[in-house]
Amino acid sequence: MATILDVILSEKEIEVESLKKDRSSLSTEKNYQHRSFLSILENADELSIIAEFKRASPSKGDINGVLEPATQTSSYIKYGASAVSVLTDKRFFKGDISDLEAVRNAIDAPILCKDFIIDSIQIDVAKNAGANIILLIVAAMDEEKLGNLYKYATEKKLEVLMEVHNEEELEIALKTGAKLIGVNNRNLKNFEVDLSVTEKLGPIVKKAGAYLISESGIKTLDDVKRVVKAGANGILVGETFMMAENLANTLQEMKLPIHQVAKK
Repeated sequence: MATILDVILSEKEIEVESLKKDRSSLSTEKNYQHRSFLSILENADELSIIAEFKRASPSKGDINGVLEPATQTSSYIKYGASAVSVLTDKRFFKGDISDLEAVRNAIDAPILCKDFIIDSIQIDVAKNAGANIILLIVAAMDEEKLGNLYKYATEKKLEVLMEVHNEEELEIALKTGAKLIGVNNRNLKNFEVDLSVTEKLGPIVKKAGAYLISESGIKTLDDVKRVVKAGANGILVGETFMMAENLANTLQEMKLPIHQVAKK
C-alpha cells in the first residue's frame, strides 16, 4: 500500500520531467547575495527559529489561505526569526516557487526552499528564485542520489538541511558530511507526530558535531523546552505561526537561551 510520501514522490517525478521540458524558470539567471544560516547558528546563544510559510498540508488540509508570503515572512523576521521556510509544493501544500521569489524580494535573511527535491533541476530552480537553503529528505531517495544532490547543492553555494526520521536515516545523512540535520518529528508515511524522535536522535547529532533542527509538532513553550533539552540548536515551525492570534508573542517566547535550558 502506497504511503503519503510515495504519492508525493510520484507527483514530484512528473514535476521534474515538466521542469526539464520547460526551463522558463531558469531562462534568466539571477544572482542573489549569499545569506548563511550556518553562520547564524555558529554565533547563537539562543534558539534559532526557522519560521515557515505554509498554506496547507496533507495532514491538516487548509491552514491559512489568506496570508501573503512577503507580508507574513517579513513579520517573522521582525519578531525574531533567524530564517524563513517557504513551501513551494503546489499539489499537496498549495505553494509555488513564486512565493519564494516574493519572500526573497521582501526580506534580508536566509530562506529555505521547502519541497520534496529529487533532482538537480529543482535545486537550480530554488537557487534562481532566491533560496539559500534546500531540503533533502533521506527517506525520499537512495544513498547515492542523496550524496550526489548534496554535493551539487553545496557546489552551488547552497546550504542543505538534511532531514531524517530515524537512526538508520541519520547514519546515512551524516555520511554526506552534512552540518545541518533536521529531525522531523512527523512520520512521513502516516504523518503522525512524536517529539520523542528528536529526543532519541538529538544526542547522536550533537556527538557528530552537526547542528540540530527539530521539525514538526512544536506548538507550546513546553514543546520548545523539550527539544532544546535534547540538543536542538533551532526549530522549524509553520502551522503554529500561520495560525497565531498574536504572532509576536508566540514567536518571541520560543526564543529560549539554549545553553541554560539544556542544563536544566
